[in-house]
Amino acid sequence: MQIRDRITALRNEMNAQGLGAYIITGTDPHMSETVAAYWRSREFISGFTGSAGTVVVTADNAGLWTDSRYFIQAEKQLAGTGIELFRQGMPDVPEFQAWLAGQLEAGGNVGVGGLEVSADAYKKLKKFLSERSIKLVLTQDLISTVWTDRPPIPTDPVFAIEELYTGSSRKEKIEKVRREMKDGGIDLVLLSALDDNAWLLNLRGSDVVHTPVFLSHALVGMNDVRLFIDAAKVSGDIRRQLVDDGVTLLPYTDIDNHLSEVKETQSVAFASDKICALYHYIIPGKSRRPAKVSIPTRLKAVKNEVELAGIRNALAKDGVALTRFFYWFDSAAGDQPLTEWAVAEKIRYYRSLQEGFRGDSFHTGASFKENGAVIHYYPTATMSKRIEGRGLLLSDSGGQYLDGTTDITRVFPVGPPEPAEIRDYTLVLKGHIALATAVFPEGTSGAQLDALARKPLWDQHKNYLHGTGHGIGHFLGVHEGPHSISPLPRKEPLKPGMVITNEPGIYREGKYGIRIENIIVTVSRTESEFGKFLGFDTITLFPMERELIDPALLSPQEIQWLNDYHTTVYDRLSPHLDQDEKAFLKKKTGPI
Repeated sequence: MQIRDRITALRNEMNAQGLGAYIITGTDPHMSETVAAYWRSREFISGFTGSAGTVVVTADNAGLWTDSRYFIQAEKQLAGTGIELFRQGMPDVPEFQAWLAGQLEAGGNVGVGGLEVSADAYKKLKKFLSERSIKLVLTQDLISTVWTDRPPIPTDPVFAIEELYTGSSRKEKIEKVRREMKDGGIDLVLLSALDDNAWLLNLRGSDVVHTPVFLSHALVGMNDVRLFIDAAKVSGDIRRQLVDDGVTLLPYTDIDNHLSEVKETQSVAFASDKICALYHYIIPGKSRRPAKVSIPTRLKAVKNEVELAGIRNALAKDGVALTRFFYWFDSAAGDQPLTEWAVAEKIRYYRSLQEGFRGDSFHTGASFKENGAVIHYYPTATMSKRIEGRGLLLSDSGGQYLDGTTDITRVFPVGPPEPAEIRDYTLVLKGHIALATAVFPEGTSGAQLDALARKPLWDQHKNYLHGTGHGIGHFLGVHEGPHSISPLPRKEPLKPGMVITNEPGIYREGKYGIRIENIIVTVSRTESEFGKFLGFDTITLFPMERELIDPALLSPQEIQWLNDYHTTVYDRLSPHLDQDEKAFLKKKTGPI
């Protein structure tokens, strides 16, 4: 069935339900960014494979709204589908809410799956539409009626992660949550975000590609924890461990029944953007205690010393793997025909040789020449550009290790780089260094620091349209909140122990993309009469590309930072390399 046929079938179902429009969010009942194959409804109905976007289908029109990371990708994937691309954030581009209101007359009905929209998003949209006499209706998932060969809901087993890696036991984490509940006068905490449950219970799974989580909901009380999960996923040993720690296992689909039993005298806390609208409205109105961030999300954002040591160790292993890869690539690029897919597979191979490797943390973005300008591009076995002639190869990749999650982007020249490429790379590097060396007062948010990474580009009237940094989990999601570094007005302050990426870039459509990404950790720097001041330690271990750096554009302080960083990289990685690899790294990390 082609995309146009799927949309026609959906419109027939909409008409049968009395709906003038239907919204496809592409998420799951846990409001996940990356979802199991069963919930990839946005991809099914539109062909768009990006991780963010909203599809709206009316009787006569259809549109996809996505952000700047996916403009180029979406334009290609929507071609010929009849779905119009709306570039969010661009001048004169309406948000889907306003567009939708303009498509329907007063008295019209709009449907959205009750399990596939957050309570927060539903309430805002409902208010917006009702002010225009349009009704928003929570429905069953209409995509199921069209998607006849839909993949099954995953049933892979969960596994326990030892305290050796987590630094805190299951019981200790539950007690931390309960202390926060007691301080806030909360009787129950509803957890639907998959990484919250995995972190809290020291369990991991494989229900979502690249993210070691498992489908579940949890209700945490002052005396009990109820875990809603498919019983087939839990072994006898893990079940006994959970019971010993006060955790009761219940069927995954029973969560709504237990929410319906909540008394109005009980208070239930939840993150309003991480609970689906259906469950929100099952909870009695007087019991609801919505919050912007769940208690586990806030707690896990600040890594303990064991987690930080594990992440540093994972990054050292990552550095060894990438050094071996780029040594191979440097030797192989001129000797045999290569493709982006071959590069991605080779990077994964070298990571797989490292102890504790459990898989990629996302699709490897090996992108050559113009593909590098597609921010979240990744090759496949059947769609992969040949690496031939001169150009820039952008590699954005990451690994999942038992002791940490990694994410790194580097750019490698194939053939002699052009002056414009060198200049762009050096400007991006200047922004990267500016953020890496920032010192700021306690209470500062990432939004307040974002401009530091952009200023060298802004000075030359250049910019990039994605955030500068995202939080990262500990053997969990490669994207983790609530902190970030971006222009978005998020007020979450950066705290010591928060791990985040530093990844400015520049993208020239049809030519190349450049991004330099390291992982940094927030640390205490000093205290003065003006208060406490924080900064960052860079913990990724892999060199910048010397061939793309123009030292004349760097200040003495920037050159010193770069030389110091390269010394650290060599000292940490060289003991794990053979003589040829060591010589390669020595050349890459020599002083500028």
